[in-house]
Amino acid sequence: MPRPELVPRRPWQGRRILLGVTGGIAAYKSIQLARDLTRLGAEVDVVLTAAAQKFVAPLSFEGVTGRPVLTDLFSVDGAAMHLRLGKDADAICVAPATADFVARAAEGRADDLLCTALLATHAPVVVCPAMNDRMFAHPQVQENVERLRQRPGYVIAGPGVGALAAGEEGGPGRMLEPQDITEYIGRALGAEDAYRERRVLVTAGPTREALDPVRYVGNRSSGRMGYAVAAAAWRRGASVTLVSGPSSLEPPVGVDLVRVQSADEMFAAVADAIGAADVSVFAAAVADFRPTTTESDKVKREAVGDEFAVLLAPNPDIAGETRDRRKAGSVTVGFALETTDLLENARKKLAKKDFDLLVANDVTQEGAGFDVETNRVTILDKQGEPESLPLMSKDAVAEEILDRVASRLSARR
Repeated sequence: MPRPELVPRRPWQGRRILLGVTGGIAAYKSIQLARDLTRLGAEVDVVLTAAAQKFVAPLSFEGVTGRPVLTDLFSVDGAAMHLRLGKDADAICVAPATADFVARAAEGRADDLLCTALLATHAPVVVCPAMNDRMFAHPQVQENVERLRQRPGYVIAGPGVGALAAGEEGGPGRMLEPQDITEYIGRALGAEDAYRERRVLVTAGPTREALDPVRYVGNRSSGRMGYAVAAAAWRRGASVTLVSGPSSLEPPVGVDLVRVQSADEMFAAVADAIGAADVSVFAAAVADFRPTTTESDKVKREAVGDEFAVLLAPNPDIAGETRDRRKAGSVTVGFALETTDLLENARKKLAKKDFDLLVANDVTQEGAGFDVETNRVTILDKQGEPESLPLMSKDAVAEEILDRVASRLSARR
């Protein structure tokens, strides 16, 4: 599935990010990272080390950020440049972080502008190692990485496993892709007290109820809404489990993904996880019925004639039948996708399944429902009047939902 268009949004919008680039072959990816962060609405200051300038030019970063690139600790911009950078940054990311940089940062060195800025900041720091896999596995490098990991406010993002420079092996050492690093920076910017040390369970996507090895009963859900909620909850600092039916979406960064096919499989996964969840969000479009029998071989047209009748049996009501397993004091959010009588049907579902919040939308409205990146929803609770939100991206809807969940978590803490 193509990558969605980046637009300014939470938690990057209006925030100041210091991007440090050190001398590794992966430095070319950091140009895309700087561009993505800028398109998300962040103000990005880029610091290139002397070694980084052997791989990428300052002009490339200036072109995508619209801001001058900083390179020199002793520059005409002022002797206190490192203090300003450290003080003004809402988050710092170093990508790529070479073995040399990791060693210098672990020792608290102040021999270039980037390392000196790290000593002058209280902002969270995301370090993205990138080097040959043998170098990364070396005990001294591992010791330095661990020293940074233990430092308050520091996060080690990666490395990944995959192709390295030409002729090298493919073990751990590859820098994460820009879109993944963007999410780690988002978590550094977006973590909030209401979600720290909380567990969030999200269901997403359709279910497929098999007729035979080839055919199934299902629906058009893409999983976008549930995936957006899971990603946003992780950025806010939660530990997230996403139980997903079949979807072509990329798994959200940092999320524990449990893949299922049928409603029975989703029910089992939810029943296993819901007892530990502080928040449960039932965003999946679960098939209400399944075939009473599943053929072991493909059903041939000539074998059934002009009509093919299928008997259906009800699937488990996942939210309803796991109600007694919910953690005491947890917050539960349901979804209702309707074509008629939206509020009447939503209120019935809210009461029947004992949700704290219910997110209702009319699939017949333009820009809402399946196969689109936007949604138009009404949020109901047990006390107030229904709150209708304008058409917005599903990412923005996810943030609106989690804002309301956060207020309930804080009140119950």
